[in-house]
Amino acid sequence: MKPYVLLTNDDGIFAPGLYELSLAIKEIADVVIVAPDSERSAAGHAITIADPLRVFDFEKNGEFFGYAVNGTPADCVKIAYYAILDRKPDAVISGINLGSNTGINVIYSGTVSAATEGNVLGIPAFAVSLATYSNPNFKVAAQFARKLLPVVLEKKLPLGTCLNVNVPNVAEEKEIKGVKITRQGKSEYEDHYDKRTDPRNHVYYWLTGSKIDVEKEPEVDDVAITQNYISVTPLHYDLTNYNFLSDLRGWKL
Repeated sequence: MKPYVLLTNDDGIFAPGLYELSLAIKEIADVVIVAPDSERSAAGHAITIADPLRVFDFEKNGEFFGYAVNGTPADCVKIAYYAILDRKPDAVISGINLGSNTGINVIYSGTVSAATEGNVLGIPAFAVSLATYSNPNFKVAAQFARKLLPVVLEKKLPLGTCLNVNVPNVAEEKEIKGVKITRQGKSEYEDHYDKRTDPRNHVYYWLTGSKIDVEKEPEVDDVAITQNYISVTPLHYDLTNYNFLSDLRGWKL
């Protein structure tokens, strides 16, 4: 029996990365797609509690493609699990995101958060991102996701752990040097708010910025992908700093 896999993303159900992922995963699994009805990039692990969620059938090329939800990526996984699907999926795959999710980006990423929500629900999950914002070739990343899925299902993942996959944007698979098991980097962004004026002379701000203090160690996610390796990082939703627990217990609070 083929595995039953839930696909989602944060770029929206219309995103080409999700479409390429679905083509690859459908070769080896029964697929259901539940994704945001519009782009929800940098939504983090937000869920909707004060507004109703609405679910719509979404067609692509004249055929049913999946369910569009007016919520966040985490909403999509939750509502799929509790209300849409007729059985628990064997895996959740989130992506393929346009742009890498490395370093501090992981905190903000709706793509990664969808995979994390799968973990919260006890489902093996991984997120896949393509390290570019221009001229994307999603096929290499899609084929790696197809290769990774059966391995994840066979080997299992520790409780509360998902995989964060980042793939270099290359024209052909032969340009990939290999796969590196990496850690989340600590590089940050130097943020700027560009002050602009709209046609009605109202001021607005647009967040911009650039990554700074990128680490050099080869086991760091950012470094691996710049060297044309696929980066695979295990992430855990337990945010406790265990190394600091004993010191904190010694504080007089």
